[in-house]
Amino acid sequence: MPASALDLAAVRSFENLELLARQLVDGFITGLHQSPYHGFSVEFSEHRSFNPGESTRHLDWKVLARTDKFFVKRYEEETNLRAHLLLDISPSMYYPAPGHDKLRFSVLAAAALTTLLQRQRDAVGLVTFGRTVELQTPVRSTSAHRHTLLLEFQRLLERPAPAAAGPAGATDVAAVLHRIAQQLPKRSLVVIFSDMLGRGAQEQAAALAALQHLRHQHHEVLLFHVLDRATESDFEFADRPYIFEDVETGQEIRLQPGQVRAQYQVAMRGFETELALRCGQLKIDFVPVDVREPFAKVLHAYLVKRGRAR
Repeated sequence: MPASALDLAAVRSFENLELLARQLVDGFITGLHQSPYHGFSVEFSEHRSFNPGESTRHLDWKVLARTDKFFVKRYEEETNLRAHLLLDISPSMYYPAPGHDKLRFSVLAAAALTTLLQRQRDAVGLVTFGRTVELQTPVRSTSAHRHTLLLEFQRLLERPAPAAAGPAGATDVAAVLHRIAQQLPKRSLVVIFSDMLGRGAQEQAAALAALQHLRHQHHEVLLFHVLDRATESDFEFADRPYIFEDVETGQEIRLQPGQVRAQYQVAMRGFETELALRCGQLKIDFVPVDVREPFAKVLHAYLVKRGRAR
């Protein structure tokens, strides 16, 4: 389902986000050629090949009789993940317009991910941040916890955009990521939704150092770089005078887009290329997403990452 088809009016028509998140996940799974699920039961999560020399205690004898092949039952503690969803809720995430902004896209994608994680019996926690961490939940796999997270997501959808905080109150992605890297007690999957827009080269370098800190702590990292690509990357504005406002600082500038479009595009391409290159060097999955694209790209990227991290 295209992201553009889901506006806030549609979300509010539901009692909460639970039905919407289920629909997104079910629609995505239906579209897969091969299901990512492995027949969860109270006994085991999936099978893996038997390695010669290991104990036969967990051999699946029924599968052996049926296929004449050796498979071992992999139990939940072997396969379950601890996932932390980090959601940037700074002023820039409310761009470009209420109900069609980067935060809304990220919240709906995170709600769908939460539902998918819970179905796979993976534990999930939520961190929301702007200049500092605003919310940090426990990491759990229960249905009650998922319901709590969905209520928080719905609250975020209904929250008005904050006023510009000024340079001193701008988003500090680096500080938040360093704090999370220090706090996480064991190897986890860290999923970040952010536009990663800093105030200059120095802050962008600090954010990359913080991503490196997460990897140094042996966490798997999946970064969704969320932008309204038509305007933020391609600078597609009509060629007439505009007043552009920095939603983080409140600073304004008057200009005509055609006069700066080429230079802007070169700068943004350089920023995105550097970010993707550094993430590749750090073995971080970097996924550029557009708020006008379907959510399936987010869910597919998660499943690929989960397969690697497991």
